[in-house]
Amino acid sequence: MEIKSKSFSSQQPDSNSIITFPLGIPGFEEQTQFQLFQVADSEIVFTLQSLTDENIAFSVALPSNFNINYSFVISDEEEKALEIESLDDLLILLILHKDEDSGTPNNPTIKGSIKSPILINTKNRIGLQKSLTEIEQSITLTEKVNEIEVTET
Repeated sequence: MEIKSKSFSSQQPDSNSIITFPLGIPGFEEQTQFQLFQVADSEIVFTLQSLTDENIAFSVALPSNFNINYSFVISDEEEKALEIESLDDLLILLILHKDEDSGTPNNPTIKGSIKSPILINTKNRIGLQKSLTEIEQSITLTEKVNEIEVTET
């Protein structure tokens, strides 16, 4: 099988790294099989590509790349769906999107869906999108060699 995507050149999926979303992703419930691919010109952005529809792909990144740290409860249903045995196996990703209305035409602003992170059990390769209805931001300041690093959590 070959994956053809509008986001990157044709790729061969690795059957050992296919991620199953049993419920799909909200708005794309019929899409249950995805694979992560590294974006060629980026060290932090990945593409979460549907294996059944080449037109469905999401740009994703680790929240820590944007100084975002999550603290939330995983419900019993989510824990069961993800088949989590250890939180060490949990990968959290942000879905990124371009804001065409901000920035310059050649350099649009990139935003992340912080209220709807993607959760993936890396051991069993099962994923879901979590909806956080109430979030509270906090800021952590850490001194680093005459610099102040601002982190939102």
